[in-house]
Amino acid sequence: MPHITIEHSANLNAECDVQALVDAVHAAALAHELPPVAGLRTRAQSREHYRIADGDPRYGFVAITARIGPGRDAATKDTFLARLLDTTEDFLAVNAPNLIVALSGEVQEIDHPHRVNRNQIRAHLETKEDL
Repeated sequence: MPHITIEHSANLNAECDVQALVDAVHAAALAHELPPVAGLRTRAQSREHYRIADGDPRYGFVAITARIGPGRDAATKDTFLARLLDTTEDFLAVNAPNLIVALSGEVQEIDHPHRVNRNQIRAHLETKEDL
């Protein structure tokens, strides 16, 4: 954990390299104490159908959701979310300056008893470290 989803308006695709945004957010998450590297997943979802405010085509949105395992204190969750949002805001200022973006973020705790995780990556990383 965590699983980070970057949902965004489709007009962001024409303004910047969305994979570079994913990479920047992923790196920012790794630089925080919260996520183990083997559990971190970051992905983007473009929304083709949307309308923002009065429909001005310069408007865009980015909504970041970080789903994490339970047990982190409020301060840890707050600093983690702030890091993701700050990274995104800085990236967009440089790479999508023509868009007027509504940026939002949320940390959600996963209901642990109702989550199944079958992760081969942890074992693979342990093997890589032994080489």
